[in-house]
Amino acid sequence: MFVPRKRTAALMLDCAVIAAMAVLMALNYQVFILSNAFAPSGLNGLATMIQYLFHFSVGYVSLIINVPLAVACALWVNRRFAFRTLLFTLVFSAALLVMQKAVDMSRFIYHTEDGRSTLLAPVVSGAVNGFIYGVVIRRGGSTGGTDFIGEFVHKRNSSYSMMHVTFSVNVLIAVLSYFVYDYNIEPVALCIIYCLITTVVSDRFVRSGKRAWKVEMITAHPEEVTQAVINELHHSTTVLRAEGGFSHAGKTMLICVINYHQIARMEEILRRFPDTFACVSTVSETIGNFRSVRRRG
Repeated sequence: MFVPRKRTAALMLDCAVIAAMAVLMALNYQVFILSNAFAPSGLNGLATMIQYLFHFSVGYVSLIINVPLAVACALWVNRRFAFRTLLFTLVFSAALLVMQKAVDMSRFIYHTEDGRSTLLAPVVSGAVNGFIYGVVIRRGGSTGGTDFIGEFVHKRNSSYSMMHVTFSVNVLIAVLSYFVYDYNIEPVALCIIYCLITTVVSDRFVRSGKRAWKVEMITAHPEEVTQAVINELHHSTTVLRAEGGFSHAGKTMLICVINYHQIARMEEILRRFPDTFACVSTVSETIGNFRSVRRRG
């Protein structure tokens, strides 16, 4: 009984976080994107241009695009991914429609005197949406649009990268924005700035959640070093038997993964053992149990 309850609680938390990110994205669109005459990345960029030309809300266009894609993805690709992405899409569309039709947001909307932003709108909105995308991806969903297309393409051809799909769609959006926004090159530049910032922020957030150091130590005092690591850093080591390439003498290699801020204390430990040396490399992500060892007794 405990495991299902725990899984249910985790699912509810994931859904709550995804819904909160969808509301934040709707607010970001309403405040920074829709009033500043540029198209963001992905299929929502197409929806933004449709609203600009025909005054048909991005909220409705997003539903028309994403609901069929979500159903198809659930049937043929990945139900878990499709459900969480559909949840994001539904909440985003509902929140955006409420902000556009039922709430006066005029005092919060950012725009310059001539109705266009040269820099701040794509910078802020790109950073916010990059953060949103990173959070949602870590919860097993996405913001929809090109992510659905990427899932279909990847299932058909696993060697084809999602980056190719995203890049192709974003290039198309940037080119179209030139014609949609009165044959002006500025919206193209703003779209490129938005795409760049969104990609950098989301990638940094996704990859930096559990960054760590991997320390590989060659030592003649494996037990002493291991105890020092356990007592002072609250991590353990993996012990491997090794052989020196020059002397062919038996050696011991210790492998330890520590948190980013613990590298200075690890150096202090190694200085106590002059015949010990270590190789240190960065770990962009840790998967599984990376909890500290708790000393008892």
